Amino acid sequence: MKFDRIISNGMIVDGTRQARFLGDVGIKDGKIAAVGKLDPADAAEVLDATGLTVAPGFIDLHTHYDAQIFWDPYCSISSWHGVTTVAVGNCGIGFAPVRATDRDAAMQSISRIEAVPYASMKEALPWSWETFPEYLDAVDATPKAINFSAYLPATPLMIWAMGRDEAKTGRMPSDDEMAEMRRVVVEAMEAGALGWSSQYQPPEGNMCLQRDFDGTPMVTDTTPPETFYQLAEAMRDHGSGLIQFLQLLEDEPAGWRITERIAEIAGTPVLWNTLASSDASPEGHRAQLAWLQSCRSRGLRISAQAFVTKTKYTFTMEDWNLFDAEPLWKDITVGTREEKLAKMADPKLRDGLKANVPMVAFDFGKIEIERCMLEKNSNLVDKPLRELAGETGKHMVDLFLDVAVEENLETVFTAPQPVNNDMANLREVVDDPLLILLDSDGGAHAKFMIGGVITTEIMMNFVRDRAWMTLEEVHWRLSALPALLAGFRDRGTLTVGSAADIIVYDLDKLGYGNAEVAHDLPANEWRRVSHATGYRYVLVNGEVTIDDGRQTGRHSGVLLRGGVG
Repeated sequence: MKFDRIISNGMIVDGTRQARFLGDVGIKDGKIAAVGKLDPADAAEVLDATGLTVAPGFIDLHTHYDAQIFWDPYCSISSWHGVTTVAVGNCGIGFAPVRATDRDAAMQSISRIEAVPYASMKEALPWSWETFPEYLDAVDATPKAINFSAYLPATPLMIWAMGRDEAKTGRMPSDDEMAEMRRVVVEAMEAGALGWSSQYQPPEGNMCLQRDFDGTPMVTDTTPPETFYQLAEAMRDHGSGLIQFLQLLEDEPAGWRITERIAEIAGTPVLWNTLASSDASPEGHRAQLAWLQSCRSRGLRISAQAFVTKTKYTFTMEDWNLFDAEPLWKDITVGTREEKLAKMADPKLRDGLKANVPMVAFDFGKIEIERCMLEKNSNLVDKPLRELAGETGKHMVDLFLDVAVEENLETVFTAPQPVNNDMANLREVVDDPLLILLDSDGGAHAKFMIGGVITTEIMMNFVRDRAWMTLEEVHWRLSALPALLAGFRDRGTLTVGSAADIIVYDLDKLGYGNAEVAHDLPANEWRRVSHATGYRYVLVNGEVTIDDGRQTGRHSGVLLRGGVG
């Protein structure tokens, strides 16, 4: 047959910003072979897209499916929501290069920082690698229903060269250690790495948003900037790739200068994280947008990912780890269940926690109790802590921790995002045409957030309901733009010769449900998931991987090495 399959009679939005048009897409050998009016008799299979939109699959450059790919070929929940290509190894965190003696610590770090269950990793990771090229080979050999790419993460890189304890001292690497890091960067790039990644949140003043499993700063948070500059030189020597740099500082302009220097040295694109419209700092995003525009005008290849979701957190204090910005609050979330219970019940610690409530990451008074374990506490459900404090006369911190301790850390709380609640400010972020809008954190924090719904949320909120973006613009922003930035040479558009990564959907029916608990991880661990509605088909390299919400079991995804599958 001329085509393996034809997607017929759909409204095609091809990702190039050209106007939508009615037509057909012909697929042969995983590639788009023709776009236009095609004869259905020329295909072995016809997928009817009448009344539906046909567009390129979404490309998410910020996920943490580094471990999950080994037990979930779909990297759900992102693939359920139209994502056909992901990048892992973000924030400088990952599993290679890692020597056998460092494996357990690597898993504990990922468990603490990204809340991927340790027991699941311990049971399911094959650990058939030590080096980064060997990790890529292991992923390559693993069935995939989604395309997969990976950054070389800086934390395991520095531990590989210096040892864990030495890497956390904050000293400059020796000449030999630095030479080894540079060698590994080039080795990883030659094996097909997307680039290298790092977070940088120096613990000056004990301000650090993400802590290691033992409560200490991450390796990269103690790293002298000169180390990053030398890694940038290694990228320059290789001549291609993308650097992902996550930076949060009290003195942010200083951090921006570090990002600028990395870009100047490397000459390759730098993807800076994360831009958002903060409730606490309404002007903050404007300064960030102005800085990005200044970088563009000076010819610096700095782009940024924006965090635009409004999905709430749902959590228990057994698993919660997003109080790390404040040392006392961080301390009560570190340790065994018994240790956490003892600290949360300690009246002396309570005084310090109350004094430092303003330092936690969001409006503490807006936290609500979603579900109690004890009937006698049911009157506390669905009311903000600030309101409950007024009714009971108790401090809201005492209310929060009393219930958590009494119910053995099993109480389910909800909290709104501390960002994106002012619609005018959020629109200023969304309207920047060169911002990468996908920053889902897919695969991470799955016990208290459902970041993988972000693609559906964007389509619903910004296209359908608010009309902030056209279909032509949104598919450029969610597919073609990230593909161009990442160097994915044949992804992101529905053009002849491109990979047939395609979504077919009904915009009016796009949606997602409330978070549900699913015990579907190795070692009988659980996560929160949210299923998508409105996606009729998802195709990866020409094969239907999802049919009306149902996984078909076709594993047509590929590892992208150097941007090519």
